[in-house]
Amino acid sequence: MPQPSARDRFVTALRAAVHDGVLNKLTLGKPRDSESTLRNVFVRPVTLKAGPHWSFVWRHQDHDITKNHPAAEALTEIEGLLGETFLDAHLFTPLQTVQYETRENGRAHVKFQQASAAPSPAPESHDRMKSRVLNPTAPWLRALGITNDQGQPRAGQAPKFRQIQRFAELLQHLAAEAGLDIQKSCRIADMGSGKGYLTFATADLWEDRATVTGVESRPELVKLCNRVAAESGLNQLSFKAGRIGETDTGPIDLLIALHACDTATDDALAAGLNAGARLLVVAPCCQKELRPQLTAPAMLAPALRHGIFQERHAEFVTDALRALLLEAKGYHTKVFEFVTTEHTAKNLMIAAWRGPGASDASAALAQARAFAAFYGIQTHHLATRLGIELNP
Repeated sequence: MPQPSARDRFVTALRAAVHDGVLNKLTLGKPRDSESTLRNVFVRPVTLKAGPHWSFVWRHQDHDITKNHPAAEALTEIEGLLGETFLDAHLFTPLQTVQYETRENGRAHVKFQQASAAPSPAPESHDRMKSRVLNPTAPWLRALGITNDQGQPRAGQAPKFRQIQRFAELLQHLAAEAGLDIQKSCRIADMGSGKGYLTFATADLWEDRATVTGVESRPELVKLCNRVAAESGLNQLSFKAGRIGETDTGPIDLLIALHACDTATDDALAAGLNAGARLLVVAPCCQKELRPQLTAPAMLAPALRHGIFQERHAEFVTDALRALLLEAKGYHTKVFEFVTTEHTAKNLMIAAWRGPGASDASAALAQARAFAAFYGIQTHHLATRLGIELNP
């Protein structure tokens, strides 16, 4: 009886891994057409609302394309690629690694190797909270230059990668506090989205259940981010050109504004309130507005003659007053450091959400006015935007 071919042995191992539910991932490499922009295909099992599927990430030289297929279609797709489009394939299960190689002369070889590493975690579900929040092999992370093909941070990008993961983790918890279920639909706006790292992280967190809009004043970044979103299969993520405070977002549930400079943070907060947002998440930057107004209390005057203390004092007063003004509008507030200073010196985050048990709005307004009077503050951009008189 003739022995099964190398291809047959590989396909048998693949089908057995699928049948037994032990497939961790499959990679296809060494494209036969050296002129093609296609470099690799990465396949892994996922669980969608429609049931078990396989996620294919087609990695080209300058972009990625993600497609999901039911198991039967996925097997047919893979078998058509073996030895034809790609000369190399690796199958990974908790117990073994199987390599299938097609040489230039047409001869094929298969190699079975016992796995030495601990079993990989079970396939992640798209319908439950993710254990790592974001998948490090997400196409958009690679397209934005954060990770490489193996999902590892590129040189110099490890702090940024940790910041993105930390933000997604925090946002997940803040959304839960605000009663925003990441398993349900949501309308989200990111004001001053920049290159979109955290906008993409937010869209990834909600997957296809949220409509996410990034607002950015630089057209070249808007164009870049829209291209990456389309190529990464994030169909409900889009970016548009506009300035914070001048762009109508329509009704939203969540507003994000990270490192919007000086009073642009106030414009973003006001836009979120006007749009009815249940959750506001901002990381202020360059708090310059109040510094000329501040009257140093007599006890602090000797210390505040130093410029660095003046700067930090102005930051404290500005953000403390922002929190009080948000409470005066019926929001809960939380102020905290969201990353360490190794990532950015501007690491303070203000979160505010609507919900039962919020501070008494009239009491918070009185506190805001008393706080402003103590420091001699006559005007504050957020107070003006919210129609609040600090000195009635």
